[in-house]
Amino acid sequence: MIIIIIIVIIIIIIVVVVAVVVAVVVAVVIVVVVVVVVVVVVVVVVVVVVVVVLVVLVVAVVVVVLVVLVVAVVVIVVVEVVVVVVVVVIVVVVVVVVVVVAEY
Repeated sequence: MIIIIIIVIIIIIIVVVVAVVVAVVVAVVIVVVVVVVVVVVVVVVVVVVVVVVLVVLVVAVVVVVLVVLVVAVVVIVVVEVVVVVVVVVIVVVVVVVVVVVAEY
């Protein structure tokens, strides 16, 4: 009878030890999985943020370059128009002066 009780106690101790080991292994696996998932999520978020920032910067640079080009074209056109108007006025004044001097 005592041998049976000792065998039962040994079996209970083995079952408890196995249960504790399995619980620890499962806990470690869960912690590792959670850490890996958190790291992956953080890396993905950082990559997405970096990509979005780079895209915004590229778009901003393109917009600034386009605005500068448009302003430059407008300035060039205005300067050319002013030069043409000044040349036409000078030519008209010279022609009028030549005609007036020629009549006298």
